Amino acid sequence: MRQDFHIQPLSDALGAEVLGLDLAEPLSDDDFARLHRAHLRHHVLVFRDQRITPAQQVAFSARWGPLQRHVLHQFAHPEQPEVLIVSNIVENGKPIGLGDAGVFWHSDLSYKERPSLGSFLHAQELPAEGGDTLFANQHLAWDELPERLRSAVQGERAEHSYLKVYAELQRRSPWRPNLSPEQIAAVPTVSHPIVRTHPETGRQALFVSEHFTTRVVGLPDGDSEALLQALYAHSTQERYIYRHRWLPGDMVFWDNRSVLHLAAGCPPDQRRRLFRTTIEGHVPF
Repeated sequence: MRQDFHIQPLSDALGAEVLGLDLAEPLSDDDFARLHRAHLRHHVLVFRDQRITPAQQVAFSARWGPLQRHVLHQFAHPEQPEVLIVSNIVENGKPIGLGDAGVFWHSDLSYKERPSLGSFLHAQELPAEGGDTLFANQHLAWDELPERLRSAVQGERAEHSYLKVYAELQRRSPWRPNLSPEQIAAVPTVSHPIVRTHPETGRQALFVSEHFTTRVVGLPDGDSEALLQALYAHSTQERYIYRHRWLPGDMVFWDNRSVLHLAAGCPPDQRRRLFRTTIEGHVPF
């Protein structure tokens, strides 16, 4: 049975909310196709008032493609290991989830050979203040890139590393764990095009981030850093951004091929807990 739901744009830059859809109920192929088209058009979908289990989140996520597990398996859901717990909550002296996820602009798993197609984040507990998530449209960032930067990056590649700011994150947070040799081996440095082509729409987008991009291949260190800093500043301008203010039951699905995102943070005494699933994408081109 088809469901009667509405898709409402949220901003000029990107984003739309899905109203009246219950993901706890079976979803027809036609309804799924409609969501797929909306995701490609708006890059970020906000599914309102979703009361689903982690298993149901995994099942719906898997309709979009194979799921990827985060290297920090310490924070996997105990019953659904495909789910990463994103939380600042500490119980019995131990964090229950990854509490400092997303403090730098990034695209999820850009440090993998096959970066993420997209990520779902489902609200479980929300703080009374703060906790917003920002998304920046990288198609618009590329479309409006000044000509001097456009000519500098066209056809160039950059390296991405999960370890780039890991030590800095550990200095900021007492709960960020040490990586085992096996975990380090699972995230070798990779290189991707600075300008990638979306495999489904053909649109081009910038594909670098302050969190994971380490250098431009083939450039001296100083020139590489100057170019990357210029790209970071351009790609996260206010006019490219949708700021999501979470409501209970929200599940947000964003396209990592099209956007960067950033966690705005919340007061440390405010509990925050969300469940994330991530879909594997293609090798960027």
